[in-house]
Amino acid sequence: MTQTNIPAATPARFDVCAVGNAIVDVLAPCTPEFLSAQGLVPGSMSLVDEIQSAALYDAMAAGVEASGGSAGNTVAGIGSFSGRAAYLGKVADDTLGQVFAHDIRAAGVAFDTPVLTGGAGTGRCLINVTPDAQRTMSTFLGAANQLTVADIDAALIADSAILYLEGYLFDPAPARAAFEAAAEAAHAAGRKVAITLSDSFVVGRWRVELLAFIAASADIVLANESELLALFETDDFEAATTRLAALVEVAAVTRSAEGSVIVAGNERVVVKAAAVDKVVDTTGAGDQYAAGFLLGLARGLTLAEAGALGSLAAAEVIAHWGPRPMTSLERLAVAAGLKLAA
Repeated sequence: MTQTNIPAATPARFDVCAVGNAIVDVLAPCTPEFLSAQGLVPGSMSLVDEIQSAALYDAMAAGVEASGGSAGNTVAGIGSFSGRAAYLGKVADDTLGQVFAHDIRAAGVAFDTPVLTGGAGTGRCLINVTPDAQRTMSTFLGAANQLTVADIDAALIADSAILYLEGYLFDPAPARAAFEAAAEAAHAAGRKVAITLSDSFVVGRWRVELLAFIAASADIVLANESELLALFETDDFEAATTRLAALVEVAAVTRSAEGSVIVAGNERVVVKAAAVDKVVDTTGAGDQYAAGFLLGLARGLTLAEAGALGSLAAAEVIAHWGPRPMTSLERLAVAAGLKLAA
């Protein structure tokens, strides 16, 4: 089978360095009626201001708080595989910021981005989950979208096999500039640049700009089916997959219970979803798929092997509340007979 050959000639200290929105997730169960009463579209992601965030938080049922942010969840997953990960993201000098920093470092991730002082509070994502496990997210970005070019650690990126960019950061202009600076630093060091499309909302808002960035700067793209279709404004999955694969070296598209499709050049691999007894909460499923998949690529596994690690990680996280693994992914991979290195 074809090897992905992602690692650069110079050995990297980290498998993956991620740049993302540093956010604390607040997850709570809800009914469809609650979403309607709050004016929320089921399954959507919307941006809210600090006042709206506070009002929705007060209306939500009791739930759990956990450090999140899409790319933050991914590097925590890489840490659970005993991979080597680093993270660049902005939190405020407040209680939630301290919680976020503690959690990500406890997951074995290098995190040293300077905190924001005298500005907005640490970002938070209010996630309401209906009985069918669908999540509806309302995000107050706060300090998270204050990431700037000055926060980009080019040396850290140069010492990482893959730079992973969170699509949510494409929205604020200063963060997008940081995004582009990070990609330039990675390519200057001979490393690979991966991006996740993050959400159909982001794709719909910045479709033209995202396509331009992907064509110019991305080597690897991760997306779910709805994001992929939104990117190319089509309902034809196969056509959209072919178009995306023509732009990058590796394209990985997740399809929920149908698993994922990975395309690299002329190679096309379909990876089955890993079995799970009961889906409790889909928050973090795509993030954890990215953790396994990117770790596999960074370590030179085949597309199928990397995809299998992604499926395993996604299955673990959807079986419980919260966006990060509660069981060692390394141990689960070993028990399943999956490779963790070429």
